[in-house]
Amino acid sequence: MSHRMPDAKAAIFHGPGKAFSITDRALPASLADGEVLIAIDLATICGSDLHTVGGRRVEPTPCVLGHEGVGRIVAVGVRRADWRAGERVTWTLTDSCGACPACADFDLPQKCARLFKYGHAGLEDGTGLNGCYASHIVLRTGTHLVRVPDSLSDAVAAPANCALATMVAATESLPRPCRLAVVQGAGLLGLYGCALLRAKGVPRVIVVDTEFKRLEWVAEFGGEPALGTATEHIRPGEADAVFEVAGTPAVVTEGVQLLRSGGFYAFVGMVHPESALNITGEAVIRRCLTIRGFHNYAPRHLDAAIAFLSQQKETHPWAELVSPPRPLARLNEAFAEAESRRWHRVSVSPLG
Repeated sequence: MSHRMPDAKAAIFHGPGKAFSITDRALPASLADGEVLIAIDLATICGSDLHTVGGRRVEPTPCVLGHEGVGRIVAVGVRRADWRAGERVTWTLTDSCGACPACADFDLPQKCARLFKYGHAGLEDGTGLNGCYASHIVLRTGTHLVRVPDSLSDAVAAPANCALATMVAATESLPRPCRLAVVQGAGLLGLYGCALLRAKGVPRVIVVDTEFKRLEWVAEFGGEPALGTATEHIRPGEADAVFEVAGTPAVVTEGVQLLRSGGFYAFVGMVHPESALNITGEAVIRRCLTIRGFHNYAPRHLDAAIAFLSQQKETHPWAELVSPPRPLARLNEAFAEAESRRWHRVSVSPLG
């Protein structure tokens, strides 16, 4: 790409309590080896973005937030010969080197020594077009792309590169047997987890939440809703696996109690400092429990996420979880709507 292109539009985050500002930013005159320029069709507001805007999570400012998105390739740098302008894609939320121990030895490219995360980097980092709340984003050399089939709408595909891919990673290896799983939290992570577990053949999935409105969706994704606690539905020691996606340590005591000997506990939602746990080592040791944390995912999990949506597109009401698109120019209002929790995801379009 060497010809001059129109400027991009980007919503700039200046810090908690400050309004987004819409500014023009120059598109790069050329792309470095392996870079890809994407025109964003739709982005969605993730919970981590809400935490950043609310001051619970700290990111460099000014910056362009947003990491859940889908778009079309505008131009590619060399070493991306297998991709063409016009292709509809999504991409991993991280860029990894592929050579450090985390990438090459530990199967944790999301913990790369030189990790870069879209929507979490300042404007001075590279082109500055680092987030999805913009008309364009520049993807770096170590970013994995996945083609999105036309059968998947933008609203269905956009959250796949964060919430769904993360739950694919968390549910990749289940204990044997796995006849009963509990999902703590009926947000988007919880509904995705429920659908994935049922598709993997888990006969019963109980989804717990404190909000009745969110529980209304659980049956649509193959689960059994439980208000406040799972103990009215199963006995302690009966669950083969528990998945924490509620984001609060308050659920962990019950989660441990529900697990059978040799059970598996996945921590997914508590990605913040206020997550001290009120459990004893004895409770873990005596019943030989496995507890594992899941943060983001590897490229294969995003591949699997898009494949899963393609296979299950008629099975569950995916698109109904996402709001109609809000224009980028009204991003402040979109965040206020996301805070209201009316939708599992609020979507934003730079075209509006």
